[in-house]
Amino acid sequence: MTIRTPALLAAVAALSLGAVACTQAEQNKTEANAEVAADKTGEVAAQAGEVIESGAMKAAQAVESGASSVADKLEENQAEAAAEGKPGAVNPATDQRVPAPAN
Repeated sequence: MTIRTPALLAAVAALSLGAVACTQAEQNKTEANAEVAADKTGEVAAQAGEVIESGAMKAAQAVESGASSVADKLEENQAEAAAEGKPGAVNPATDQRVPAPAN
């Protein structure tokens, strides 16, 4: 395919005339619309950030609650095992490990 220079120049000239034909009022309106769109985009982004942060907070609270429950259960199990004298168990009240029996 061959591009003809006169046709190409005519197309560029037509596009240039179209761009120049915009009045200052049209350019100002376009700029104002762009600024409003940018402001709205910033507001939406901020709202999205808050939604993400609140979701992360809820997830962290759930993990914290679950971890606390697991820790409580493990501590209870270790207290029982230490009270029964099971070797290797740690008494949570004293932080002392039940020794292995001597052979």
